[in-house]
Amino acid sequence: MGSHSLAPSAAPGVDGAPPGAAEPIGAWRAGVRARVLDELGSFLDRNHIAPLHGIAVDDVARQYVGGGKCLRSSFMYLGWLCGGPPEPAAVRAAAALELLHAFALLQDDVMDEAEARRNRPAAHVHFEQRHRAARLPGDARRFGESAAVLLADICLIWADTMLRGSGIDREALHRVLPRYDAMRTELALGQFADLLNDARTDPDLETVLAVAAAKSGNYTVRRPLELGAVMADCAADTLAALGRYGHIIGEAFQLRDDILGVFGAPAVTGKPADSDLGQHKATTVVVAARRLADAATLRELTALLSAPALDAAGVEQLRVLITATGAREYIERMIDERIAEARGITAAAPLPEPQRQLLDGMADICTDRET
Repeated sequence: MGSHSLAPSAAPGVDGAPPGAAEPIGAWRAGVRARVLDELGSFLDRNHIAPLHGIAVDDVARQYVGGGKCLRSSFMYLGWLCGGPPEPAAVRAAAALELLHAFALLQDDVMDEAEARRNRPAAHVHFEQRHRAARLPGDARRFGESAAVLLADICLIWADTMLRGSGIDREALHRVLPRYDAMRTELALGQFADLLNDARTDPDLETVLAVAAAKSGNYTVRRPLELGAVMADCAADTLAALGRYGHIIGEAFQLRDDILGVFGAPAVTGKPADSDLGQHKATTVVVAARRLADAATLRELTALLSAPALDAAGVEQLRVLITATGAREYIERMIDERIAEARGITAAAPLPEPQRQLLDGMADICTDRET
């Protein structure tokens, strides 16, 4: 392990094998995450970025690469296990998705003008602050945003480097790369659509779900699973089942994220409590509230959602109104329905029982009310 490891203490089962009777899903996931973070820490040690004019870039890269749940890499490795044995090269290939995710987060924070990420200043904010502290010439805010975008570009390049150098064989890499490229294009197009996805335009629920699937749901669950399965050369029926499961659980993941974006605590989300509402995000919770509201509540919701800016009192009033409509319970039911549907898919899928249990357990983990 490198001197700047990102990994926590290793959990049981860190060889990444499917869990047995004595190893629950939580231990399996913790073990995979520990190995992923170890691989990422070693990669960042080898690709260390020296401070530029006294501004630390490497520390910000590690903030974005090493502080997450590693859901995408876990799902990719799980896809691999649906057709292949435990394999260190497959873990390294899956870990590359965390660098891709860092790229997406860095750009997302600039586009959303986010103030924080993982309970620390967002990258563009950090770089702006360091620019001011160093009294460098030019506009500090512009510098911060530009530096964050450039760091995102570096993470995108690193993701390719780590995937191609993971050690998976040439044929496996040849199978993976077209899908990997398609996933990245889908992610970027989803980000484009999200730029226009504003609560003040009153979009319908189907539109919001489609944008969320491209921007987050597919990219978090479905595509990583498919990448791992293709890498392992899984049979067509297995790949199809994983794709259906991934689409459904990807939607459920985004629905949970939308609830947390309105009602979650900063300690859980790593972002300010007013993030989604303050940015006029047209999330599924907001759209459902507008559809379920009575006439009087809808007028209040519309007035607040149309306001150019919201203070803390306005955000809290929006939460009260959304709760009164029953939208939170409505979205919770949508999540439960999707989890049940996904369990039906895994029950019928041509998979060994340990992998089926992993899929069911990961569905619970990525839709949990507290994470």
